[in-house]
Order: sequence, then structure tokens, then C-alpha cells
Amino acid sequence: MGIVEILGIATSVSLLSGWRFYLVVLATGIAMRSGYVPLPEHLESLAILANPWVMGIAAVGTLAEFFADKIMWLDSAWDTVHTLVRPIGGALLTLAVVDPSDPATQVIAFLLGGGGALLAHGGKASARAVVNTSPEPFSNVALSGVEDIATVGLLWLAYEYPVAAVAVALALLALCVALLLLARRLLKRLFFRTGEQTQHPLPPPPLP
Repeated sequence: MGIVEILGIATSVSLLSGWRFYLVVLATGIAMRSGYVPLPEHLESLAILANPWVMGIAAVGTLAEFFADKIMWLDSAWDTVHTLVRPIGGALLTLAVVDPSDPATQVIAFLLGGGGALLAHGGKASARAVVNTSPEPFSNVALSGVEDIATVGLLWLAYEYPVAAVAVALALLALCVALLLLARRLLKRLFFRTGEQTQHPLPPPPLP
């Protein structure tokens, strides 16, 4: 596995951790324990994810996130609590992927992994804040379901085809930036309309 493939996997894992950190840990642990993901020598540190205790904790977190992420406003509260958890977790996962013999690469991977997970987390949280303003509760459930399926599918693609992991990482990066820009535009429009209604309230109804 070359440096390009390793960086692609590391970036994909960090970005997906910003969406579903517990699910990424659990899915990776299951894949390793079943032998589906063979580890090169310098990735042996990731074998800790296949530990039964780690997988058990990740399973509890995945289950809790699965339900919390589909309830309006509770998902935003969950995202707020995990503002630190996801970036730190993404940084540590990325750190475990790169070659430990190069300290400079380790530092860069840690910073980029944390930054990527934070960017993905920001895109997810912003999109959820916009969706929560909609009176339709099923849109929240639909978006959460898409995130669940996309996380597992893209993680499998990155592990199964390391070369494609680079394209996955770039696509995720573009999607996260697009979500942030879209959320900023929609929230700005929403607050602008609210401000206009405050400044120009509707006239009172005529007296009978």
C-alpha cells in the first residue's frame, strides 16, 4: 500500500468520523476481527479497534447515536456534546493509520485528521440545524438514515479499494464544504426574514 492510498484512507476515516465516530470505530473493529481488513505492519496499532471492550463501547455509542440523531433538536444537542469527541477521535484514528517511524508525518496527520473531522462535524451539525427549522419531522429521519448508509458504504469503499479512498476523501471534503456554505446561506436567509418581520410587523386586524 503506497503513501497515496494510506493518506486517502486516513483522510476518509477522519472525515467519516466527523459524521459517525462510533460507527466508524465499530465497523472498522468488526472488519478487522473478521479478517476482512488485513493490516500492514505499520497499521497494527489499529488492531486495538478489534478489542471486544472497544467494540462494545463503540456499539453502545453507535446505538445511542442512531436514535438520538433521528429526533428533532436532540440531534443538535448530541452534535454539540460531540464537538470535541469527533475531532479528537478522528485525529487519533488518522494518527494510527500513518507510519509511526516519521514523527513529522505523525504530527501532520494528527492536525489534518482533527481538522478534517471537525470540518465534517461542522457540515453535519449545520445541515441538521437547517433541517430542524423545517416543520416536517420525517426529513430529519431521512437525512440521518442517508448518513448511516453513506458512512458504512464509503468506509467499506475506502478499505476495499485504497486507490478509490483518495476520491472518497476529496468527495467528502467537497460535500462538507458545500454543506457549510448551504447552511450559512439558508440560515442567513431565515434570520433575514425574521428580522424583516420584526421591523415591519403585520398591521392589526380592523375593528368590527
